[in-house]
Amino acid sequence: MTTTAITPRTISLSLLTGGLLAGPVFVLTGLLQGLTRPGFDFTRHPASVLANGSLGFVQITNFVVTGLLTIAAAAGIRRVLPGRWGPRLLAVYGVSLICVGIFRADPQDGFPLGTPAGPPSSVSWHGTLHFVCGGIGFAALVAACFAIASHLTPARAWYSRITGVLFLAGFAGVASGSTSPAVTLGFWAAVVLAWTWLATTSVHLMRRTVA
Repeated sequence: MTTTAITPRTISLSLLTGGLLAGPVFVLTGLLQGLTRPGFDFTRHPASVLANGSLGFVQITNFVVTGLLTIAAAAGIRRVLPGRWGPRLLAVYGVSLICVGIFRADPQDGFPLGTPAGPPSSVSWHGTLHFVCGGIGFAALVAACFAIASHLTPARAWYSRITGVLFLAGFAGVASGSTSPAVTLGFWAAVVLAWTWLATTSVHLMRRTVA
């Protein structure tokens, strides 16, 4: 019987795998829910409202799992790159995902079914904490894109910075309170872009680790 030795390289690869998996898990879970849950509209609703209703536990779990995977990725990046602030900021984003799962957003604009149209008439304490935790996490993610960029090749550094700028623009749009379908869809696109950045950066660093 043979055993596989656990080496620093295998630990780093395992942690970075979290960054590869986090995006697909989050996006596919959100997409499947959005396509199958009555009343949900991608042009009007962010993924956060999926945490409401009888199946809300699915999105809550989605937030928590992807948060843990993101924290693992941050630990892996810390082991591969010399900078500390990038992984720390990415870990803050991971923690924020767990928190927004715990403190769910308020129902809004017809979701779940039976909810009045438009924004909620009043914001609950957990809805307030959801927005605060999300805002902190999104700011940390943008900063992480720039911090990590300084330790990447020139092409990947620009990709990282551009991702940070576009994600900030997407978040600024929804944070403004706009209900425009273009703004809502733009934020969905920004989320996909950010997860793609994390996945591709993780793969790049995995290849660097085994080279």
